[in-house]
Amino acid sequence: MSTLNLPKTERIDVRASTPVKQLLQEAARACHKNVSEFLLDAGVTAAAQTLADRRQFVLDEAQWQAFQEALDRPVQSKPRLKKLLREPGVLG
Repeated sequence: MSTLNLPKTERIDVRASTPVKQLLQEAARACHKNVSEFLLDAGVTAAAQTLADRRQFVLDEAQWQAFQEALDRPVQSKPRLKKLLREPGVLG
């Protein structure tokens, strides 16, 4: 990922148990990286995967057309939804 080549100006501190630290050190050695590089690479990859479906979605032509039609449809009253949103939930 290109952001990994930018100058590193920020610090992130992480606390871990001894077994977790040893596991990370072993994995980093296996990848020929230091622990910081290993954690940064793995963290950026995990963050990108986590956010991918929230930033972009891909539709084929038929799906795009259906999406456009749904957006263009006039607003419809939904009394059951309105009632549900007015009632207090189980958590308060």
